[in-house]
Amino acid sequence: MTSDETTIPAVGARGLDAVFEAIEAANRSPQPWTGFEHGVLGAYRWAAGTQPGAPVTAAAPLGASGGPCRAQLLAECQAAAVRVSEARRDDVDAAYALGAYQALAWLCGHEEDRPCSRPE
Repeated sequence: MTSDETTIPAVGARGLDAVFEAIEAANRSPQPWTGFEHGVLGAYRWAAGTQPGAPVTAAAPLGASGGPCRAQLLAECQAAAVRVSEARRDDVDAAYALGAYQALAWLCGHEEDRPCSRPE
């Protein structure tokens, strides 16, 4: 790397700039927000280090940059997947967990497409 190159901090498989762009897009969703949207936003905020507790487990981030490390992102993604599989479809918590899971899966690089504000 030359001295002219700069390294963009990463959050999982995404650059921090992409995460903040995702937060801005989620914040522009029309209110009232659904449980899904709260889950997406909670996952993004925690991953960026602007929310103290993880969206599903409420764990504090362990990363040096103020956000979670890659292993913690992956563990939270797994916890969200378990919560989705255990929740009833009509449960408000299920929508929240699904939003958190889809956002975390995107952050971890398991999904290429960033989740939309409202699931179709």
